[in-house]
This record gives sequence, structure tokens and C-alpha cells, in this order.
Amino acid sequence: MILLTGFFELFWQNLQATTWLEVIAVIFGLLSVWYASKANILVYPTGIVSVLIYVYILIEPKLYADMGINFFYFLMSVYGWYMWTRKGPRKKVLPIKWNSKFQQLMGIAAVIIFYFIILAMLWFFNKSDQDYLNTYVFFDGLNLMYVDSFTTSIFLVGMLLMALKRIENWIYWIIGDIISVPLYFEKGLVFTSFQYFVFLAIAIAGLIAWIKIYNTGNQKL
Repeated sequence: MILLTGFFELFWQNLQATTWLEVIAVIFGLLSVWYASKANILVYPTGIVSVLIYVYILIEPKLYADMGINFFYFLMSVYGWYMWTRKGPRKKVLPIKWNSKFQQLMGIAAVIIFYFIILAMLWFFNKSDQDYLNTYVFFDGLNLMYVDSFTTSIFLVGMLLMALKRIENWIYWIIGDIISVPLYFEKGLVFTSFQYFVFLAIAIAGLIAWIKIYNTGNQKL
């Protein structure tokens, strides 16, 4: 009971510290994931609003690496929007598909490549800011920067696969969300941890829904 009370107190403190701009970004982020689970084109305009707000929020604290990552999310959203609305030679929209074995390997390779690029960005832009670096340390000195880089690389590949309408995109989102829930909880960001828990639930529903759409052949935006 005491543990539960402490959880809600920390959740309420995080909620009070959240600005209205962040709340709007979170709402649009949740809408984006929801529309994605329905294979609805609105996934991209709602997602674009969310990431652009985060880019703006990250300017003042000078979190340039994180800002750059969100800007990349924006570019991937624009690309996905284009891919989902582009008509093929037979006037058909991009269909939902499974990856081939080669594409699966390319996805894993992309995670590894993105991981080292993001890790290098975080170190380069923040190497002189010891206070910032200290926020990444927990569990007897384990550096969360490595975990953050890994989850971000997973999400980036997930976005790419979503733009290509590959069912596996949800597997990447699910893995990233599972890691992010305890990650942000341990950082003391209970509200953000709860947000990723909601993302996780929607991602599981999205995986089931996309498999169903693929099996029934009911492809639509």
C-alpha cells in the first residue's frame, strides 16, 4: 500500500511539472500511435505535430542531440506520409506486408548502425555538460545513455518499417516500449513511463490488427 501511494505521489509530481505544451505533444503522440494501429493515414499529421513540439521544447535546455533525433522523426513522418499516399502503377496504395528474410537482417543491421550514430551524437553534444551526463547514471553506475541509444535506434527502424507498411514495425515498437517503461520509471519520470505503457498496449493491438488486415486483404489508408 505504501509503495502504491509513493507511486501515485511521484506520478502526480511529474504531472504537475508537465507543461501544457508537453501535454499537447503527448496527446498527439498517443493519437499518432492509435491511428497507426488502425493503418489510418492520420498517423502522420498527428505524429508530425507531436515531434515538432518536442523539437521546440528541447531548444531551451540545449538538448541538441535529442532535438536532432526528434527532427529525424519528423523527416521519417514526412517520408511515411508520402509512401502511404503514393499510388502504384495500378493506382493501388502501398500494401501491408511481412519482411523478407533479407529485409529482416537489414532491419537488425540498421538498429546496430543507428545505435552507434546516436550514442556518438549524445556524447559529442553533451560531453562538456556533466550535470546532463549525470542524469543518465543509475543502478550502481549503469549509464542510461547506452540504453537510450538502443531504444531510440529501435524506434527509428520501427518508423522506417511503418513507412513501408511492414508488419514487423510493431515488433520493434513493442520491444522499445517494454524497455522504455522501466527506463523512465527509474529516471523518476513516472508520467512518461505510463505514457510508454499505453504505447505498449496500443502497439500490441496494432500488431494484431495489421496481421488481421494482411490476412483478410482489407488494405486501406
